[in-house]
Amino acid sequence: MSILERIVEDTRARVRKLIKAKPIETMKITPSRKIRLSKAIKMAQHVPLIGEIKRASPSSGDIRIDVNVREVALAMIRGGAIGLSVLTEPKYFKGRLEYLREVLQVVGTPVLRKDFIVDEYQLYETAEVGANAVLLITGVLEEDLSNFIELAEKLEIEPLVEISNERELDIATSAGARLIGINNRDLKTMRVDLSRTEKLAPLAPKGATIVSESGVRTPNDIKRVLDAGSDAVLVGTALMRSNDIEKKTRSLVMAR
Repeated sequence: MSILERIVEDTRARVRKLIKAKPIETMKITPSRKIRLSKAIKMAQHVPLIGEIKRASPSSGDIRIDVNVREVALAMIRGGAIGLSVLTEPKYFKGRLEYLREVLQVVGTPVLRKDFIVDEYQLYETAEVGANAVLLITGVLEEDLSNFIELAEKLEIEPLVEISNERELDIATSAGARLIGINNRDLKTMRVDLSRTEKLAPLAPKGATIVSESGVRTPNDIKRVLDAGSDAVLVGTALMRSNDIEKKTRSLVMAR
């Protein structure tokens, strides 16, 4: 069983418990005017960088466990990030839904919930918290992707649809994805290859907004994926490991 398969299996078990503890019918979802992540990307004056708050990952182990997510969020925004991504998966990434709430309380930029979405329940959960966007992984949802995109939009959450190969790009395109994330990391082996963006970005449908994810660490990496056709970048580990998150963010934002 691959790492991805284990994460998905554990996530399904987690969601089953959540559904019993707090049914959708008991949630309080208040419609609100939210800034779309894709709009923030298009309006960026410099490199459209989405800073990711994550404490750990299967590939890197513990990254920054003792972290004040509010302080980190503000440091990334001061550094010029146009949006934030918050890991909420608890077992492998040591995230919490509460971190998403905390970040939303202190920033006005778009905030993306990053988790392994396997059940529609999680979209209602995301809407209740008030996130602007949510990650949908094509390799996880497959033929159900279009239904999840439709529900996310109905709940006023912009879906960032992640793909990692041409087949998944075809599925995402057919499902109507307009904000597409190219994961440079193979979720089965955890290996990173920036050439994925170079191969897949030119194949994306006209008009789609492309985000290059994973493995972007330096200004040269930024230039490489933007030159390949990416409209924005999502950076997590490189920022979270920095001794000065604000300064590191700014160095990447000003890479072009």
